[in-house]
Amino acid sequence: MSNKPVFLVTHPRACSTAFERVFMTRRDTLACAHEPFGDSFYYGPERLSERFAKDEATREGSGFSKTTYRDVLNRLERDGSEGKRVFIKDMAYYLMPPDSKPAAIAPSLRKGDNYAEKGNPTVVPLETLKGFHWTFLIRHPRRAIPSYFRCCVPPLDEVTGFTHFMPNEAGYVELHRLFDYLREQKIVGPGMAGEANGAAANGAVNGHREGGVTVTVIDADDLLDHPEPVVKAFCRETGIPFSPDMLSWDDDENRQYVSEAFAKWNGWHNDAIKSKNLTARTTAHKTVTEESENEEWRQKYGDEAQKVIRACVDENVPHYEHLKSFALKF
Repeated sequence: MSNKPVFLVTHPRACSTAFERVFMTRRDTLACAHEPFGDSFYYGPERLSERFAKDEATREGSGFSKTTYRDVLNRLERDGSEGKRVFIKDMAYYLMPPDSKPAAIAPSLRKGDNYAEKGNPTVVPLETLKGFHWTFLIRHPRRAIPSYFRCCVPPLDEVTGFTHFMPNEAGYVELHRLFDYLREQKIVGPGMAGEANGAAANGAVNGHREGGVTVTVIDADDLLDHPEPVVKAFCRETGIPFSPDMLSWDDDENRQYVSEAFAKWNGWHNDAIKSKNLTARTTAHKTVTEESENEEWRQKYGDEAQKVIRACVDENVPHYEHLKSFALKF
């Protein structure tokens, strides 16, 4: 059985926190780490993001202004030091320079001053990437990107602290690049999750086959429509014991736990914090056209914002569709 930390890597507004809440119910066996690499990406001395580059007060106030990528990895090692398996939910773009700029290994993680890794799109060494059991969660850009935009404009921006929308935080390009690199390096694949009526049928144990762990991609729409089958499949591929109780968390202890865990990302996870369970949605998707979407965004945010959202959605659809082609089917 693998005890590698499970790394659920995603992009913003992919229902990932709702999915994470499922695994936060298993505090007996799992230690959950909520978006730890954002600390170093946004606030630390090795920060890659420009969002708070000129806002020292926010960086200092975050409590992470001195957090390096090594500090994050050390924290994850401590999380797993008491016998529990670590479950990480985080954004692929926190591991890479924005705008597809060439990556260099973070200074705190280098083996020497001139250390470099050709082809690695991240700031994390390949040997470290090999230490995780990678899984992927995606959502269509037409739903994720407008949701992200909403959190970066009034009135929510006063709560989230993200005062403007940055298209390079959409996260699809980075998720695509990371996914392809992990497959190229045989850290995931070539086996696909769910092949031959389940991983076990092909001699795999906990998502492992020779050459790496299975390619496990979940689409958020499937999670919302079929929560229990999706969670069961994910557990099968990662070796996490499944229980139906994981889908409910309506108790004070759970609420307190998640409120503390999500506190550093104020305003982003209110729905997940207030939720009591994960059940199948009862309303089907509305049939939408590009014109109706544009009009909805125009009414909510104005003409210029609508154009920004549309451009960002259209730019990221090919990356989503590439990842979607590998997704489990339900």
